[in-house]
Amino acid sequence: MVKILVDETIPYVSDIFKNSGNVVKISSRELLGNDLLDADCLIIRSVTKINKQSLVDRKSIKFIGSATSGIDHVDVDWLKKLGVAFSAAPGCNAVAVAEYVFTSLLFLAERNNFQIKDCIIGIVGVGHIGSYLNKILSAWGVVTLLCDPPLSDKIHKKKQNYFYSLNELVNKSDIITFHIPLVYKGKYKTFHIINEKILLSLKKNAILINSSRGAIINNEDLIDVLKIRKDIKLVIDVWNEEENGLSIDLLSKTIIATPHIAGYTIEAKINAIIKLYERWCKLINKPKKIKINKFLIEPTFSNIFLHGRITQSKLSKLANLIFSIYVDDSLLRNTTIMNYYSFNNLQNHHRIRREWFSLKVNCDNYETFNILKNIGFNAFFEQKV
Repeated sequence: MVKILVDETIPYVSDIFKNSGNVVKISSRELLGNDLLDADCLIIRSVTKINKQSLVDRKSIKFIGSATSGIDHVDVDWLKKLGVAFSAAPGCNAVAVAEYVFTSLLFLAERNNFQIKDCIIGIVGVGHIGSYLNKILSAWGVVTLLCDPPLSDKIHKKKQNYFYSLNELVNKSDIITFHIPLVYKGKYKTFHIINEKILLSLKKNAILINSSRGAIINNEDLIDVLKIRKDIKLVIDVWNEEENGLSIDLLSKTIIATPHIAGYTIEAKINAIIKLYERWCKLINKPKKIKINKFLIEPTFSNIFLHGRITQSKLSKLANLIFSIYVDDSLLRNTTIMNYYSFNNLQNHHRIRREWFSLKVNCDNYETFNILKNIGFNAFFEQKV
């Protein structure tokens, strides 16, 4: 019988894959052990590295699926040489990460008494996540600046370029959020792209958000710059060398700190697994479509009435009904021993989080209805009689 080996911490994977083979759950630390010898299919997270060393003599493997958006933990070229099919789930967490960033900004804006609409927000990386974030921020009335060198080069050929260089964006933006892959070399290298030069160029009281990859930041430069630029505010969800824990020094200087959970919504997780399952079924000639609604858990709040015009304060309260970023920040800071196991435990036992669309908002103001609908809420307009 077909053997499907899966990371035990990935939710819903057994329920979704069980009709296509024998599903065996195993810890991420043991995924590349002897159990892999006769496995046909392997479903992993970003903590499992797939390369030449990890797949020695694993000739039975036909398919590897990563329930992630990024793929820098997988040597895709090596898999091609082996003839092993591979698929990730790009875009599956776009809504989740964008809402994480927006929620972070609402938290900071309400706490520090500023209006997000008064800020210029720079978005570095305009793929699935960056483009969706741009959409909902624009719907809220925010001026955004976009930076995406690979995409910019493609568009430049068509003479329709509206992207900024990184230096231009840094000089003009009050808030900068990064949504880029980790690339170690080449024209579009992103490793340590946030360095001393960039950090010193930030506007006064700038907010820097990283929910992409920890290694895009040069930590040594960041900590040194923060000694002289105490005005810079950090929101960090991804950390350098998470397998070794994280920098306590950097944690203490971060305004919002979370354990790599920006993309952790029920919808994102299920979408990722379904995407991998459909790719696997196609490979073994077993077409199968699954509807996400079958697995969704009822949100804590599902139906409310909102009177009058939407304000930032009201939006912050709506977002907080679904996801309190303060709770995740507190859980991370209150962890007594900061190592890989404690960090991983916070991820694996992350509380249930739904996306904004899970909340039905009944509005009696058409402008409010239109705005909420465009930023992702399940909004309805009830006209007064």
